[in-house]
Amino acid sequence: MNEDELRSEAKMVDLLNQFEHILESDPHIDEVGFVHPSQFFKLNEEAGHSLPSSDSTADENSVFWNEDHKLGISTQVLLPLYKASKDAFMTANRQFKELNSTSDVSGAENSLCTSLSLDDSIESAIMKHSRALLLLSCDFGTAWHSRKIVVLEKHKLSSLLDELLLSALVLSYSPKSEYAWSHRKWVIKSISEKCSTLPEIVTKESELVEKIAEKSKMNYRAWNHRCWLVSYMTREQLLHELKRSRNWANLHVADHSCFHYRSLMLKILEDRCYEQEISSSGYSVEIYLLWKDELDWDEMLIKRYIGREALWLHRRFLSLFWIKHFLTDHTGLSGHGKQKTSMNNDFSVFMDNELHLLHSCSIIPDNSFDDYQAQAMHSATYMLWLIKQIPDSCRIELQEKLKTENLKALLNKVCPERSSTWDCLMGYVEASDH
Repeated sequence: MNEDELRSEAKMVDLLNQFEHILESDPHIDEVGFVHPSQFFKLNEEAGHSLPSSDSTADENSVFWNEDHKLGISTQVLLPLYKASKDAFMTANRQFKELNSTSDVSGAENSLCTSLSLDDSIESAIMKHSRALLLLSCDFGTAWHSRKIVVLEKHKLSSLLDELLLSALVLSYSPKSEYAWSHRKWVIKSISEKCSTLPEIVTKESELVEKIAEKSKMNYRAWNHRCWLVSYMTREQLLHELKRSRNWANLHVADHSCFHYRSLMLKILEDRCYEQEISSSGYSVEIYLLWKDELDWDEMLIKRYIGREALWLHRRFLSLFWIKHFLTDHTGLSGHGKQKTSMNNDFSVFMDNELHLLHSCSIIPDNSFDDYQAQAMHSATYMLWLIKQIPDSCRIELQEKLKTENLKALLNKVCPERSSTWDCLMGYVEASDH
């Protein structure tokens, strides 16, 4: 290497050392961001700091910004910092593999190699450099994998909890990172096999997902992770989560993922009741009341937030379960005479309510407001879907109250460009009546 290359490499190593020193000196950093050099003066000014007047000194002090457990990294140094962290990690990872391969060849004959394979200095180097690398490039799969190997060697709960902190830090700047979410699943699975503090961790994990979902709209990976967490929740946690997540759903009525999450929790609660063979007890009534409350809440949202498809799709799930479990089968309510009588009368009450909802949502007071037309279309297609779900013995009663030709006219009015689709749907419904 010539002198310039050596100077450049030394500067890169110095940057990496600064970066890793900051990470070690402030273990509570909870957010990372990449900042344009021109913004550092403003950040320091807002924090009450002042930069030196010398341009060269100012440049050196404007590479990293660390305040209130938030870390800013200058975009100007991302490439050299990435190269330095990658080189340092790959070197440490290669040394770790060489020691392990030597141990595999020697077997029990050479205890020194076995001890070297677990050498703390090399493991620490892997963990330190991989952390820096992943905060710059979250999809570096080899770094994630190496961390798993080292954590498994340590057999410590604290190491697993540190992995949750790191992956949360990665998600602060890359909320849709598949590697980070996958790593969190691995950590939680490992924790579930080692300790009894899982309920507390699951609760914090759900709160983290909600926080990330608030900042990163339509984040499928985050919601998929939250749905995966449901299998680790206790019954009490599920009930609490249902109640707590309602507040978030009230403010995000267009987010399908949120309502899918609620549907999953309701179904898991119902399944657990029947698995424990307690469906004949008060639990069955509790599930009934939960579902009825969810239906009433969904109807309130539909009337308040016009034309939101997610609310109508959630209602389909609720209505289908209601029909299959509470309107056609009441065997699980023996010993609860009043509740059983109430449920036996629920079909006509349920259908009258749905018809009333259809009529109230079919009114289009303003043709220039597309949401009213969307509301009318969603309500009509929901009713066509509902006709197909109810028992044959009850369908005639519904047909007397609801004229399908009125639905067809409504659909053609609000969405004439899809008239062929409506004709097909109407023909399908009419064919099933014969």
